[in-house]
Amino acid sequence: MARILITGSSDGIGQAAAKLLTEQGHTVFLHARSQARASQAQKAVPGAEGVIVGDISTIAGSKELAERANKAGPWDTVVHNAGLGPSNSDTKTPDGFQSTFAVNSLAPYILTALMDKPKRLLYVSSGLHQGGDDSLKDITWTERPFAAFQAYNDSKLHNVMLANAVSRKYQHVQSCSLDPGWVQTKLGGGGAPGKTDLPAIAIAAFASGNDDPAGGKSGLYLGVGGPKAPHQAALDTGKQDQLIRIYEEASGLKLS
Repeated sequence: MARILITGSSDGIGQAAAKLLTEQGHTVFLHARSQARASQAQKAVPGAEGVIVGDISTIAGSKELAERANKAGPWDTVVHNAGLGPSNSDTKTPDGFQSTFAVNSLAPYILTALMDKPKRLLYVSSGLHQGGDDSLKDITWTERPFAAFQAYNDSKLHNVMLANAVSRKYQHVQSCSLDPGWVQTKLGGGGAPGKTDLPAIAIAAFASGNDDPAGGKSGLYLGVGGPKAPHQAALDTGKQDQLIRIYEEASGLKLS
């Protein structure tokens, strides 16, 4: 049985995967941004071992979550699932970053840099990453006019690039990204054609190490049916390294 942490698991795909994994007998910790959300999450997934609280919209909050997660570990798998959607408003975090970038893109990097390395890392991306801007110019949205849909697409491209960069750096860690499909969640909306069952199954298969859709390989972009071809830039090691340098400058942290 595996020990698993799923960020952004107070609702949606993360919660569905957590329920499935607990039913399978795995030890699962949820994550929520506040104590109130944590209480709701625990009630929704009573089989979960606990809930780790941390607001990943700020650098300080992401650091606190990493510290709490390390105390609750070690982990077999960490699933980076938390994220803001394509209709997110143009809000700035206390660190001065646009919130889509801060939550979807920078926070998974900070957690990866500070948390003890698990056996498996999964970064939940989106098929919309194919529309991401691979120039990596002004990814913090401090100079260009904010465009919510583009910001989301960009952040999901960053997730795939980060997963691939991590797979190169940590050869003992299986690091992959996942397109869960367009499903009916608070983020995806009620008009989405899919439900949470298929991505939950895919996440659970990877996280548990049983019926691994990546076949034990690292650096793959997965769909609910298995490996897929990602945006070509996600395979460019130079682009991956460029993104890591941006993260380092923004957070003051290096991948240890």
